[in-house]
Amino acid sequence: MSQAPNTTEAPCGVLLVDKDPGFTSHNAVALCRRILNTKKVGHCGTLDPMATGMLIVVIGKATKVQDLLMCEDKVYTATMKLGVETNSQDADGEVVAVKPTEHITEDAIRSAFEHYMGDFEQVPPMYSAIKINGVPCYKLARKGQEVERKARAVRVLNYEITRIDTAAAEVDFTVHCSKGFYVRTYAHDIGQHLGCGAHLTALRRIRSGHFDISEAVDVPTLKASTREELMARLLPLEKVLKDRNI
Repeated sequence: MSQAPNTTEAPCGVLLVDKDPGFTSHNAVALCRRILNTKKVGHCGTLDPMATGMLIVVIGKATKVQDLLMCEDKVYTATMKLGVETNSQDADGEVVAVKPTEHITEDAIRSAFEHYMGDFEQVPPMYSAIKINGVPCYKLARKGQEVERKARAVRVLNYEITRIDTAAAEVDFTVHCSKGFYVRTYAHDIGQHLGCGAHLTALRRIRSGHFDISEAVDVPTLKASTREELMARLLPLEKVLKDRNI
């Protein structure tokens, strides 16, 4: 018989949250601080506002492995729309170009995805948290400014195209990628390779390192949780380290 967690002790562990659209890493951290009555709470990377899926929240001594967890590979499912470019590279942005897609074949789409397999460089989007002279790019972008961003080495370990609808100019796919990878830039670059442009219309993070989305708590359940219930959901730091042979 397993021993019930001691809910009077300082909370420590990793909480996996299944993010809703519009729910942010900041929201998750603030909510956990309030429910657990503790200040030592952090997160392991943000998701775009329209995106759903896994947010990793670290609590107590688990904040020490924040950088370790952020460096792990990620898996996403996504949908891209061909023929339409936006200034943010996703559906939250303003349309900046529309091009025909009738000539784009399934073979051409598959070839474009294969082109972005393995190691390559990716230029982070303007609507990102990358800082230029200490200022996040998204703040400059909101002022209509465009600044040069350095390309970064990224990797696609694997991908799968799960649906191609040439009539609707839509493609569903799954991508397993390295840290620092922008899936909306991936969609944008594939659109550029095809010559018709593209943007991301849906994004969901389903895996990060050893963590799977099936382990995550949804936002309504999180909001309704008591301190005891949330403490019971924390993945022990010891287990997290053991799974990584640390």
